[in-house]
Formats: sequence, C-alpha cells, structure tokens
Amino acid sequence: MLCLIQRVSRASVEVEGRTIGAIGPGLLALVAVEPGDTDAQLARMAERLLGYRVFADEAGRMNRSVADTAGGLLLVSQFTLAADTRSGMRPSFTSAAPPQEAEAKFDRFVAICREKHAPGVETGQFGAHMVVSLVNDGPVTFLLRS
Repeated sequence: MLCLIQRVSRASVEVEGRTIGAIGPGLLALVAVEPGDTDAQLARMAERLLGYRVFADEAGRMNRSVADTAGGLLLVSQFTLAADTRSGMRPSFTSAAPPQEAEAKFDRFVAICREKHAPGVETGQFGAHMVVSLVNDGPVTFLLRS
C-alpha cells in the first residue's frame, strides 16, 4: 500500500461536477492498493497516516499529527501511484491491485480510518473520474509505504 500525503489548508474532490468530499485544514491522502496488501498492513498504514507528525507545534516544528490537531482527512483512491515507471514511455500497472481487490481493500482502509479518527474522514469515489482540488500547506508532501 502506498499513501502520498499532503498537508493542506483545504481540499475537495468532485465527480461529475458535484463535490462529494471536502476538508479544511488536514491531510489529503492519495491511496494505492498493491496486490496482497493485508488487513494488518491496512491497519498499520492507518496508524501511520493518523500519527504522522507533519503539523507545526507551538515552536513551529513539525511535531503534531492530524489526530493531534483534529484535522480533516480526505482519502482518494489512486491506482496510478503503484505504476511501474522504470522503463519505457508508458507506465505499467501490473504492480497495482486488480480493481475488485483494490476497492475492497480501499473500503476497509477507509473504515479503519473512520474508526480511529472521530473528527471526520471524507473520500472520493472509487473508479470514478475525479477532479481533486487542494491548497498544499508548506508545501508538505510525503510518500508512505507499507
């Protein structure tokens, strides 16, 4: 599993011109499921995502997590993160989980995050063409891998 996380002032996702998920200050996570990702890996990624210290403390150091700040969390499925780009001029997606497996695992990941993060978790729509808008705060962007 891969999560590309970005600290945002705000972020939203639209499908067919309608906003289906939006947050204020918090994290936008683009999520790729890889073949064979286990429930233990999903739980560990949720723990890392919610606990990763990328928000400023009183001294201005990145020492607080989205859980500490009660920030928003917007999860967007993005299989292209798992692409193999090592050769050629076209990405290969063989390293991404097949759609049926990916959707089930993404849904489980969302459920785990919702169980652990009371301030709220928003999502995109699996398999849809989405328009994601964000204001990256920093910019602060990290790639988490399980």
